[in-house]
Order: sequence, then structure tokens, then C-alpha cells
Amino acid sequence: MAELISVIVTTYNREDALGAVLRSLARQTDRDFEVLVADDGSAAATGQLVEAWKAKLGHRLEHVWHEDRGFRAAEIRNRAILAARGAYCIFLDGDCIVRPDFVGVHRRLAEPGWFVTGNRILLSDALTAKVLSEKLSPEAWSITRWIAERLRGGVNRLSALLCLPIGSMRRLRQRAWRGARSCNLAIWRSDLDRVDGFDADFSGWGKEDSDIIVRLLHAGVRRKDGTFATGVIHLWHAEFDRSSLPENERKLSEIIASDRVRAQRGLSSLRACQ
Repeated sequence: MAELISVIVTTYNREDALGAVLRSLARQTDRDFEVLVADDGSAAATGQLVEAWKAKLGHRLEHVWHEDRGFRAAEIRNRAILAARGAYCIFLDGDCIVRPDFVGVHRRLAEPGWFVTGNRILLSDALTAKVLSEKLSPEAWSITRWIAERLRGGVNRLSALLCLPIGSMRRLRQRAWRGARSCNLAIWRSDLDRVDGFDADFSGWGKEDSDIIVRLLHAGVRRKDGTFATGVIHLWHAEFDRSSLPENERKLSEIIASDRVRAQRGLSSLRACQ
């Protein structure tokens, strides 16, 4: 795969974490990518941070923003997709630090007709605060350091940091939607167009990522497992407001029971407003 990759980083009012993520992206061994910060209505400080990073990142970096009207991750991701130039999109949360080979490994795993789901390790509140306040670089830590942090309770697991050549086992869950998260997810742009992107009908926290996975599967796109290859380092954050979760779960159940492929309010609804 020789095409440009678009890394779409979703964020909301968390400049310290976003700065750490952009720093880790600046250290990638694969250089043929761009970054689009999908900003779900942050205050001006986030835009200022992105502007400051433009000269340092070494790649195209764009700030895609819309007004804060509550949790609208699906819509802001769609806005970033429309601004992207790459043939392949990697979705990453703005509190997920990546290791230097992250983009390169996703490129090697990319395959027409498949999307790739990655995994993560979770840092504790205390270790997250230490990483951010002391500007540490966990993406460069040795396995010995990670084992020490695990023993201290600073991280929930180590398996996501392992790199194993599991070959055909990456296709074992090709029709499964559970466990896939948009904090580490790669989809061909042509497949995003086929399903009309994320569905902005999912407002409030929860299930908009499961929805797009189900619709991709309905469209005949299969799941490839990036476990033991693409793991990200997920900084701790307070739990989001989950008041919208029951309604979003109801919508997801309807999608699962149907054969619907395209979003109710997806990329095409934004194009119509342009």
C-alpha cells in the first residue's frame, strides 16, 4: 500500500493529552500521512495548540471544528473525513498515544475489503497525571518499564504492547462487531463512502462506533484484527455522561436486526449543506 494515510484524531477540551498524541505522531517511522484533528467544539486553546504544532509535526495538520452542542463525535469525524485527502483513514482518540511504528503497522495490515480494529492499554489516573505533568514519553518506554508500571498498578494490561506475527488468526473474527472501538480503527475511504460514514443520528456518548462497524459488515467489508500489532496507550479520563446510552443502544439493536448499510445522517448530509 503506497497511498497517503489520514489519521483522524477526535478531541474535546483536553490540550495536554492532545499535545502528547501529536508528539507521538511526530515520531512515526512511516512518514506518508496527514493528521486531521476532529474537534467536537473545544474552546480556543485547542485550536491554538494545533496551530503551534503545524510547524513541528512535519506533516499536513488541519483543525476541523464545529460548535459545541454536546457530544457529537460521529458528526465531527465525518467533517474530518470530508477534509481528508488519504485513501485510508485511521481513527484515533485525542487521549491515545501511539508508538513510533503505529502508522507503519496499520499500513502493512491494510487490505482491500477489510477494516482493521486495534486494541489499547489503559493508564491509571495517577500514571496519566504523571505522564502529562512531567511530559513523559510512554511511547518510547522499554518493556521493563512497562512491567514495573504494571506491578505498581499504573496500567491494566501488557498484552496490547506485544507484537506477535499471528498471521491468519487476524481473520478469525471477520464478522464480529463486538469489541471494536473508534479509538484505534482503520477504514478505507472508499468503504467509508460506501456506508456514508459515521451516523450523526447517534448523539451523546456511546455506540456510534459499533454502528459503523455493523454497517460495514452489512456492506460486505470484513474485520481484520490488529491485536498484538497496533496497540495504543490510552490515557485515563473521567467517565462521560451516559444518559444517551439507552437510546443509542436501542438504535444499534435496530441496525443489527436490519440489513441497512448507509447512515441516516452521514457524509452525504454534510455534503448537502456545503
